[in-house]
Amino acid sequence: MRGFAAEGIGTARLDLVPLRVGHADGMAAVLADPALHAFTGGAPATPGALRSRYERLAGGSGDPGVAWLNWVVRLRAEERLTGTVQATVTGPLAEVAWVVGTPWQGRGIATEAARGLVDWLGGRGVRTVVAHVHPDHLASAAVAAAAGLAPTGERQDGEVRWRREFGT
Repeated sequence: MRGFAAEGIGTARLDLVPLRVGHADGMAAVLADPALHAFTGGAPATPGALRSRYERLAGGSGDPGVAWLNWVVRLRAEERLTGTVQATVTGPLAEVAWVVGTPWQGRGIATEAARGLVDWLGGRGVRTVVAHVHPDHLASAAVAAAAGLAPTGERQDGEVRWRREFGT
């Protein structure tokens, strides 16, 4: 989507920093726990694989009507990367996702990052935010609810579709 780009977002404890290829080495360590893939499948990526992925993300979607927005989550007090948030924006719709490394889970970081992202999107004209959450992933469902999303009862690829509407 032309004119829609990731920019820094600050919350009480976090900085959401636009993703750069240079984040790959640090993020490989953050995302190294195989347990992070329990609900999504796959395995931890190597720094080289993350660099390649981040290069693709930085290149954009290739569709001028779609914006790929990606951030690393930095815990300000520890000056440490702790996870990522992302949004794919198509017109007035944004699909969002988040992941926080295992050592930082249970501290409200995913909730704070997701709220910051969803509120930022709503402030930039996005009317609908959706997330897809595995039905057994209770922690991620709690994050979605805390960010103002509600389950819809719809499923996509076995995951529950959560939604928040702005301006209605």
